Amino acid sequence: MKIRLFLPLFLFTILVQGCAGQDTIKKPNIIIPGPPQDLGWEFESEPSWADEFDYQGVPDPLKWSYDLGGHGWGNNELQYYTDRAENAFVDNGVLSITARKENFEQKEYTSARLVSKYKGDLLYGRVEVRAKIPAGRGTWPAIWMLPTDWEYGGWPSSGEIDIMEHVGFDPNRILITTHSEAYFWRIGTQRSASKIIENATTDFHLYRIDWTPYAIRGFIDNIQIFTSLNDGTGYKAWPFDKRFHLLLNLAIGGDWGGQQGVDNSIFPVSMEVDYVRFYPMIQK
Repeated sequence: MKIRLFLPLFLFTILVQGCAGQDTIKKPNIIIPGPPQDLGWEFESEPSWADEFDYQGVPDPLKWSYDLGGHGWGNNELQYYTDRAENAFVDNGVLSITARKENFEQKEYTSARLVSKYKGDLLYGRVEVRAKIPAGRGTWPAIWMLPTDWEYGGWPSSGEIDIMEHVGFDPNRILITTHSEAYFWRIGTQRSASKIIENATTDFHLYRIDWTPYAIRGFIDNIQIFTSLNDGTGYKAWPFDKRFHLLLNLAIGGDWGGQQGVDNSIFPVSMEVDYVRFYPMIQK
């Protein structure tokens, strides 16, 4: 009687151990990637794409296109962006993006927004823009980058890089910012830094980012003030592994730029750009 009870128990134990062993063998080996390592990437000494603005007339159509319209651009901006020479013109080695007080297409202001999309795109590298920004309440100039292909979805999922941003009611404060689905201003998590540049609106300054798989670092006159690190958690935090293009624009008013109204005595007013240069990252 004892032997007959022991035998089924013994067989059951072997069966359970066998199943447990099979589960152990079948269990997948899941590796969760961590953040990338900083390999100390450097950049080419010669730009792969640039505009020195050493010509006269409208911006080079082989390098620049225009965003056009007056629908507010997601920020309730007041200007109508045109492709007219009155709003974007090159002379004496400088590109001037000029905002004007004038009635145009049911808007009271005009300006320009130049984009390098499909003509000057970059994935990792150094971007340099030497520029002088305008003074005056209601102005909102920006030097920034957007994804060329929007592979992770609409804004902010595919990212935004603000190399220089300024609003006229806060004179001389320059901001550098990155936006993503996890980190952007509407949920109060944006990664941003600012610096007071006393002569920002009277002198030219060099605005720059160094963009690698590890981080986006922002500089003003070659002094680093900003770092946005890739934490390795995926595109919601770091969509900056796809190609981006450059935008140069001068907005008027809007949710941020117009917080303290617009001073109509300042017009016409311009953002001036001395040069734009893209230096590719050297792969390791």
